Amino acid sequence: MAKRCYYEVLGVARTVSEGELKSAFRKQAMQYHPDKNPGDHTAEAKFKEINEAYQILSDPQKRAAYDRGGHAAFEQGGGGFGGFGMGEGFASSMADIFDDLFGDVMGGRRGGRGAGRERGADLRYNMEVTLEEAFRGKSAALKIPTSIACETCSGSGAKAGSKPKTCATCGGHGRVRAQQGFFSIERTCPGCQGRGEVIDNPCPACAGSGRVTKERSLSVNIPAGIEDGTRIRLAGEGEAGMRGGPSGDLYIFLSIKPHPYFQREGADLYCRVPISMVQAALGGEVKVRGVDGVEIKIKIDEGTQSGKQFKVKGRGMPVLRSRDFGDLYIQANVETPQNLTRRQKELLQEFDSESTNKTHPESSGFFAKMKDFFDLA
Repeated sequence: MAKRCYYEVLGVARTVSEGELKSAFRKQAMQYHPDKNPGDHTAEAKFKEINEAYQILSDPQKRAAYDRGGHAAFEQGGGGFGGFGMGEGFASSMADIFDDLFGDVMGGRRGGRGAGRERGADLRYNMEVTLEEAFRGKSAALKIPTSIACETCSGSGAKAGSKPKTCATCGGHGRVRAQQGFFSIERTCPGCQGRGEVIDNPCPACAGSGRVTKERSLSVNIPAGIEDGTRIRLAGEGEAGMRGGPSGDLYIFLSIKPHPYFQREGADLYCRVPISMVQAALGGEVKVRGVDGVEIKIKIDEGTQSGKQFKVKGRGMPVLRSRDFGDLYIQANVETPQNLTRRQKELLQEFDSESTNKTHPESSGFFAKMKDFFDLA
């Protein structure tokens, strides 16, 4: 079967620049790489095809020969270069692709000098606050055991009077390169474990790590209006980096304790308030306190049913980073009398005997409609 045009294989025009050519190759190589398509023979064939195309077009001399004679310039006896070499640009591109595919597994991108100064790990701290604290906001003092820079060696990891030396195996790069077929593969240096430096005389205080474990005291500001699950980031307050590297970050995850009276939905608060049967029937007034502790008067309408909500605007939670407030919803919960005296029972029986359908319109209407429904059925 006739070979496809190399430009067509890479999806570029004949006037493509070197940078655009490399970008197109990397994009397709990442897509069809066998390790990303295990068992897919079509992807494997496609990967070989784009490799062959890029080997020719990435070399200026070979590209010029291809532009003049096409595939024939590289066939046996065609007067071309014969076979496929692997230029520096191709090897570099393949190394970049290998990094893209396996960089996380192999310890990240290729390092340079100073790779030994590893960034410290991020830390997580779980904090529980009350609903009242979430309403007002607060300043909290934390004590966190973490790694800090060793004072004895100033974080270098080397004994006083000495310094870390450049790794002889990798020349300070932290990575070593090996050739495998047409791949140029880089791996973490076994001599320095990717740090680029070795320490002959480690600091006795930190055993060469450049950091020690110590409890630190921190102050954190909890803003008003935070919600359950809010995350606060304190940059640079995580573990100290290895051998003078930058510190990680501290993430504080906030949770709000359940409240005995209020339930929260976003910035709104809900509170169930029990009222007596008499209050519900005749109307009246109840006094409740908001989450801020300030008293609120709620007017109960005559004939209030259980479950009715009374909205108190602006008495909910503050909206984070805003001047707005949510609302407070008071839900009336009509309480059925219990432990009645004989006289109370007599009064209720007398009340019941005087009742009509107008006294209990909802229950009367419900049972009448139910009877009609099943009689018709």
